[in-house]
Amino acid sequence: MSRELVVAAAQMGPVERKESVESVAGRMVSLVERAASRGSQLVVFPELAAVPFFPHWVIDDRQELLAYYDLDEPVGRAPDVFRRARELGIAIVIGYAERTEQNRLFNSNALYDKSGELILKYRKVHLPGFGTPQEAEHQLLEKRYFEVGDLGFPVAEWSGTKVGLAICNDRRWAETYRAMALQGAEIVCLGYNTPVHTPHLPEIDTLTNFHNHLAMQAGAYQNSMWVVGVAKAGVEEGVEQIGGSAIVAPSGEVVAQATSQADELISAEIDLDMVTRYRRDIFNFAHHRRPEHYGIIAQPSSGVVSE
Repeated sequence: MSRELVVAAAQMGPVERKESVESVAGRMVSLVERAASRGSQLVVFPELAAVPFFPHWVIDDRQELLAYYDLDEPVGRAPDVFRRARELGIAIVIGYAERTEQNRLFNSNALYDKSGELILKYRKVHLPGFGTPQEAEHQLLEKRYFEVGDLGFPVAEWSGTKVGLAICNDRRWAETYRAMALQGAEIVCLGYNTPVHTPHLPEIDTLTNFHNHLAMQAGAYQNSMWVVGVAKAGVEEGVEQIGGSAIVAPSGEVVAQATSQADELISAEIDLDMVTRYRRDIFNFAHHRRPEHYGIIAQPSSGVVSE
């Protein structure tokens, strides 16, 4: 008998600076309720779900900046979301800006079970962009506002399933998926905020959606895992961001995909034993993988000096 699980991706439209915390939380509660009505056991929210993607602009005032962060966990900003999830018996993954008690700042993602218990936390490793403002129509200042994650790529067991977390730019790096696959991850949940326009490389603007799905589909297929990728979409504070939230099978096939640039819930009944079959018959790491023969150089030079 196959192991089946209903998962949902809760894509969100823009969150503007003028929108109240209560309004954003209300939108998220509605998505949780829709997920529960479809029998979902897990709903995944985007990167920095409850706040605007503030790395897109320059913030010099420290107190203004810290207003976007949650102390350790995101429960305090949106308690109604967690309360409703507990009432409905549904687990959630939510992306947020984390401030530790030592005032360290991270771009984080967390998994909570149906009782509201924190099961897994991840801090973004692959921070894109710059540490200083650039001459561009919008900024990408993650290196200015966040530290590189210090938790690695942990995997935890939830509801008999091994789950890993990632965030946005992580999805472009092969190591992200492989690090978790080697720990037995069956599902990777990731949120993203991805602009349509790349100021320093405009030639790829027409490929942004293609690259988004290419990365997730390749990661899912090459590691025999399910990938749930969830966007913050639409024009937010003047920056147009892609949608395309998707649930991807170990075959690399997209089994559900968002079609709008607004709040939208997609869901799918997934077969977790598909992971087992693909890892047994196609990507059997123990039987076929030979890293001792790869001749890997630990830190290859790109020939490009950047921040």
